[in-house]
Amino acid sequence: MPQLAIEDRLALQDLIADYSWALDTGDAEALVACFTEDCLMSEEVFDDPDIWHGHDGIRGLMKHYANAPGFPGRQHHVTQVKYFPQGDGSVKLKSFAFVTECEGEPPYTLRFAGWYDDHAVKGADGKWRFARRIVRLWDGEVLKNFPGRGHWVPRKRPDSLIIRK
Repeated sequence: MPQLAIEDRLALQDLIADYSWALDTGDAEALVACFTEDCLMSEEVFDDPDIWHGHDGIRGLMKHYANAPGFPGRQHHVTQVKYFPQGDGSVKLKSFAFVTECEGEPPYTLRFAGWYDDHAVKGADGKWRFARRIVRLWDGEVLKNFPGRGHWVPRKRPDSLIIRK
């Protein structure tokens, strides 16, 4: 397996942080900068997955969340990142993700627990970007080693997260 230079590992950590900060502060262009022009972003959480393609798709994702009641005040937290360097110089990543809702007085609410399935590439400019980012709940295939688990159970989308065109 190819080795990942520490500089690249740190740059990928910065990419993950840049994504969360851009999304949670509503900065559409900073969010777009985290992705390749031909990217795929998919949220496989509800019974009808959300899929966004390219930079226009990422702007659409930001517009959706900017207009979703209850989204402002959420924070996306990412931990336990695993790096899988590929022979072509790209890196696949897996990481735990959880989202808190920080609205009003504490205690705050845990809104989501899941994981990211990412594929990042380094551009000609030396910057890492997501070519693919998939958001998944902490269920399904990732739990296949536990008896009776390993099958994804689709959840019904709450009204506050219905995509409005």
